[in-house]
Amino acid sequence: MSPPNLVIGISPCPNDTFVFHALLCGAVRPRGFDLEILMHDVQTLNEKLFAGELDASKVSFAAALRATRDTVVLRSGSALGFGVGPLLLKRPGAPPLRAARVLCPGETTTASLLYSMFHAGEGQVEQTVFSAILPALKQGRADYGVCIHEGRFTYERHGLLRVEDLGTTWEEHTRSPLPLGGIVARSRLGPTTLRELDDAVRASLDYARKHPREALATAHEHALELDEDVMRAHIDLYVNAWTRDLGTEGEQALLELSRRARESGQLSPDEPPIRVLAARG
Repeated sequence: MSPPNLVIGISPCPNDTFVFHALLCGAVRPRGFDLEILMHDVQTLNEKLFAGELDASKVSFAAALRATRDTVVLRSGSALGFGVGPLLLKRPGAPPLRAARVLCPGETTTASLLYSMFHAGEGQVEQTVFSAILPALKQGRADYGVCIHEGRFTYERHGLLRVEDLGTTWEEHTRSPLPLGGIVARSRLGPTTLRELDDAVRASLDYARKHPREALATAHEHALELDEDVMRAHIDLYVNAWTRDLGTEGEQALLELSRRARESGQLSPDEPPIRVLAARG
């Protein structure tokens, strides 16, 4: 009898493909089940999570806050830290923010949540796929944009200007690392499968760190920005100790994000608290 098949979603961004390299190539195999790994941009992953189409997925933590009734956050695979936040950019000659067209990378992304927290009511906000934001600003089709992923390292090449690091603003308000996204899984998978999935993601990261050339080749295969220095900078920034295990500080950061989302009216007060897979005893 063949093992059950679980469907998990990740983004094609270098930090995700670096972490999942060993699971993608078969160097690490989870115990008790097979994995089918799909790749989509983060907003699509958020939407597929809400639609119930995935057993587990890398999603924005802003989306995870809205899906707490039947999901749990894995301890491994997250992107959070200091100095990792999305950037608010503008084109040269842009009007004041209050009168501008502002692009965000998806309604349920953490980047959009941060913009709503710190710039409520400012600008005409529109949502688009993250990879379209820098070109739209460069071509003058929008005035401001909230930039994530590789664009953090390449916006100056497009002649764009940084207005604000939303991650720095978060840190100044909270003294907490910024929780951007993580792996959530359906609670129905049960404690044994959830633990094995968490262990498999951690083992895949450990393999990537021991075999960085292999993992970088996988990241290069899927990245939108193919400059190797940009990919390395991306991985170095978003893959850190909290990626291996959220730890107490990471869990507290998630609770802080939830609290501030409720206070700002971006999260229903009826939404249950976010849950993190318990640490091994």
